[in-house]
Amino acid sequence: MIGEIDLGDILPQEVRIRTAATGVCHSDRFGQTGGNPHLELPAVLGHEAAGEVLEVGSAVTSVRPGDHVVVAPAGSCGTCTWCSQGHPQHCANLMRVRAPGLGSRLVRDGDPVTQYVGIGSFAEEMLVQASSVAQVPKEMPLDRAALLGCAVITGLGAVRHSAAVRLGQSVAVIGCGGVGLSAIQGAVLSGASRVIAIDRMPEKLAMATSFGATDVVDASTTDPVQAVLDLTGGVDHVIEVVGMPSTIEQSFAMLGTRGTATVVGLGRPGDTAALPTTAFLGERRIQGSRLGGTQLRVDVPLYARMYLTGRLDLDPLLGRTIGLDAVGEALDELHHATAARTVVTF
Repeated sequence: MIGEIDLGDILPQEVRIRTAATGVCHSDRFGQTGGNPHLELPAVLGHEAAGEVLEVGSAVTSVRPGDHVVVAPAGSCGTCTWCSQGHPQHCANLMRVRAPGLGSRLVRDGDPVTQYVGIGSFAEEMLVQASSVAQVPKEMPLDRAALLGCAVITGLGAVRHSAAVRLGQSVAVIGCGGVGLSAIQGAVLSGASRVIAIDRMPEKLAMATSFGATDVVDASTTDPVQAVLDLTGGVDHVIEVVGMPSTIEQSFAMLGTRGTATVVGLGRPGDTAALPTTAFLGERRIQGSRLGGTQLRVDVPLYARMYLTGRLDLDPLLGRTIGLDAVGEALDELHHATAARTVVTF
């Protein structure tokens, strides 16, 4: 539903942004369909965005009006135990909502409206915590910049930060949407000797090849585990981007000795995965990755510079652009969409 929502007065640590572009992500569909039982309704979805700063709070020094920025659900307080250890993705004080007594950032007919993961970018303007914002050069196209707000930092970050793929290692990626394709590109940039793309859609596998995948496996016609074992005998890393118990189990089964499966995909509450205990004798590991372990104000400007200098390719990730009135349809189509990322432009 499209309607009018009022923004609250800006507080000292907040930034008001005119939205230029925002991606349509499976995480938004996850929230829309009840995957997050704690999401209070009504809510504005959307969390992967770019735009122009309109106003900053009195305590904000990192950006100023007129700056072009990426907005991501990777804000952090900078002072808690996890932030101090260099893991802001686990910040204990995300500040996605205002402290009690300070009112809601969004209001409709006098009642508070929830911002999905503290962002709510399916809107013409956003009012967010300054820590959720990273500046990018003005020559960076904002529809491409929006992809840095989730797909790229999550997929590329999972390879760089969580898995720490090393030169010469082998990597398989399960799921070749925007996040998976970013992981493939990250594996290539890390110098992986073999990058195996796995998906059920030939169109996405073709895109994976263009991003540098050395091998592709069509999971709709082939047992992906056996295919990877036949190709490599077991890979050093699997990046799992689907979040289903079956694909998580497959990711572990594809590993070689001392291999690591990194689960990026968002699972649903109550889901469980079963792993063969004897496989741990081979020192195989399985771990999670939250937002790719991203350091927002370091990684986003880096990736923007890499794009502008031709070292990071974002153009093929932008599958199609739509208006805000088509968001509902785009969310409904996510599970069978062949485009890497649909982006809403304003």
